[in-house]
Amino acid sequence: MSLRAEAPPAAAVRRFSRAERLVHRTTALLMGVCVVTAAFLYVPQLAQLVGRRELVVRVHEWAGLALPAPVLAGLASRAFRADLGRLDRFGPHDRRWLRAALRRDRRRESRPAGKFNAGQKLYAAWIAGATLVMLGTGLLMWFTRLTPVVWRTSATFVHDWLALTVGVVLAGHIGMALGDPEARRGMRTGSVSREWARREHPLWRG
Repeated sequence: MSLRAEAPPAAAVRRFSRAERLVHRTTALLMGVCVVTAAFLYVPQLAQLVGRRELVVRVHEWAGLALPAPVLAGLASRAFRADLGRLDRFGPHDRRWLRAALRRDRRRESRPAGKFNAGQKLYAAWIAGATLVMLGTGLLMWFTRLTPVVWRTSATFVHDWLALTVGVVLAGHIGMALGDPEARRGMRTGSVSREWARREHPLWRG
């Protein structure tokens, strides 16, 4: 998990700061722990492999509680705050990108994007909201004596089904990343080729 920079590509442009990459990696690690421990808790075939279920529950709970911490720490970084602002803005070019995606129009000129495309913005908003809901419902399930039974039952239902949805969405996110080596390089080293940036994010002035 070293953040030491590799040799940047020729005609490279800086995409992510060291702090942003650290936030992403730490969040990914915590999310991975949550997903794996949830699988061992809820999939019968995997649950049989676990000898200390109580330990798995505690690891799952503490990883979930820690999940917002990297983002909160990242707010100390000016670059991270700037990118949060970019992710939070949805412009006419983003609507055009989405219309092209829905039509399965893969032409580059049909999918204009700034530093982040519309799909990345929607993913970021969705995963942030899902994390907060998972945290809230998880706390209701953890502190069982503080809430009525109906609250805990509802929280369990929402938590379990949302967890399944998060797993599917994360699998899609990983699949997209595996299909774009240059994007992975940007998150790994902080730099991407200028040609890739011009092709995939023509409105971004890196």
